[in-house]
Amino acid sequence: VRATARCRAAIASGGLDVGLPERAFWRGSLHPVTRTRRELERIFRDLGYTVESGPEVEDDFHNFEALNLPPDHPARDATDTFYVEGGLLLRTHTSPVQIRTMRTRRPPIRMVCPGRVYRRDLDATHLPMFHQLEALVVDEGISMADLKGTIDVLWKRFFDEDVRIRFRPGYFPFVEPGCEYDVSCRVCGGRGCRACKGTGWLELGGAGMVHPAVFEAVGIDAERYTGFAFGLGIDRIAMVRHGIEDLRMLMENDVRFLARFPA
Repeated sequence: VRATARCRAAIASGGLDVGLPERAFWRGSLHPVTRTRRELERIFRDLGYTVESGPEVEDDFHNFEALNLPPDHPARDATDTFYVEGGLLLRTHTSPVQIRTMRTRRPPIRMVCPGRVYRRDLDATHLPMFHQLEALVVDEGISMADLKGTIDVLWKRFFDEDVRIRFRPGYFPFVEPGCEYDVSCRVCGGRGCRACKGTGWLELGGAGMVHPAVFEAVGIDAERYTGFAFGLGIDRIAMVRHGIEDLRMLMENDVRFLARFPA
């Protein structure tokens, strides 16, 4: 006790310098996927969309049947889909959230549903768990022109005004007509590089007008209402935005990689 008192007295008089080096604290930051997701959500909210969520463990009706996927569709195979007990499965896309929303809400509907989805895949550009965002609009008089205009506005706000968009015919069971859409490569400016495989374009997702069979499954009058939907992979957008070479780096939790994205 007396020694402690003497130390305190010495410190008070300035005769004793006691201290430790300042601790270096690890300062956390948002993961690039989280950053990308939040930025996309902000753009959609500014456009008047709601952000919806749903369960990651789904049933066959919401994940396949209501989306007009036939019983023999390859996506239903156990080689592509994770099945669990009780006839349930890990959702393979966020489209079930659209089905749940349309069954409980009457048009007009303007919504996006971001979240985790699961498929049996793993390589430099595919993961068994990844992040997806899908947009849905249902109202009277919705057309392909509305779809094109929405996609154009979205990517010009996200990337830059100089981004170019192109649409290609595509087939998806839940839309008719369907298409795929690309943006001009953000790495080379559309001149052609390794990232875009020399084409000058980056594929971002699929889109189209909601199939009447989907409206029938959720109880919406297809004679009165039309709608469009489109999807995108948040992880792939994050790779383009931040120059990430391998998709697996997003899930490895390597602090050397995460340090590339300071707060």
